[in-house]
Amino acid sequence: MLRMFLAVTTLALAAWTPTSSATEATPTPTPSATPTPTPTIACPPALPITANLTGATATSLTISYSIFFRPPCGYDTPMTVHLYTSRDDAVKWLNPVAEAVSGPERNGTVTIDRLTPDTEYWYRFSDVEGRRDPYVIGGPARTLAQSTCRATATIDARWGTGFVATATVRNTATEPIDAWRVSWRWSGDERVQTVWGGVAETTGADVTVRNAPYNGTLAPGAATTFGLLVSTSAVPDGLTLTC
Repeated sequence: MLRMFLAVTTLALAAWTPTSSATEATPTPTPSATPTPTPTIACPPALPITANLTGATATSLTISYSIFFRPPCGYDTPMTVHLYTSRDDAVKWLNPVAEAVSGPERNGTVTIDRLTPDTEYWYRFSDVEGRRDPYVIGGPARTLAQSTCRATATIDARWGTGFVATATVRNTATEPIDAWRVSWRWSGDERVQTVWGGVAETTGADVTVRNAPYNGTLAPGAATTFGLLVSTSAVPDGLTLTC
């Protein structure tokens, strides 16, 4: 009987689970800090820089530029102009053949020298921090052909309504030339009446004289001439010719 009582008591004690009268405290979650959003800068819907070709010689190009905005929407000076000989290279920023740095002006010009005559170039910009402008790919910008001749003119006789002039064309190249062309623009109401030693073409104030069939070929250093009879209300002091 005693053994049975002890066994029952042991089972009862094993099945009993004490309960706490105190309510366990639930931890209060710590509120997470909400990050402050970074303000978004709205850039104006316009290109930060524009540029165009404003001058060319046989060995140089002059490019004008205007910077409209400062960083982060634009650029600070000085700007670097990079020249490429193909548009594909310019798009990829590969194989620049020449560079030039601008001055401090936000509206200015850059001249790039030591270029190849009669060659097309494309240009791009980067700023003082080295950031590459993704928008402007200018070109083609062509250098002028190397002049192989020089032309000068003298007025031989003048009167109230006209004058006679002689133009001299000289081969300044190291190789013979087989044709030449001389051009100029009148500053007033001059009109060519007669040409000898050449063939004239006029378009408004613009005049072009090409060689005659017999005097187009000139050895290095050799020269030929053509003459003009011109009518005008005011005889100019002289003529500036481009050969």
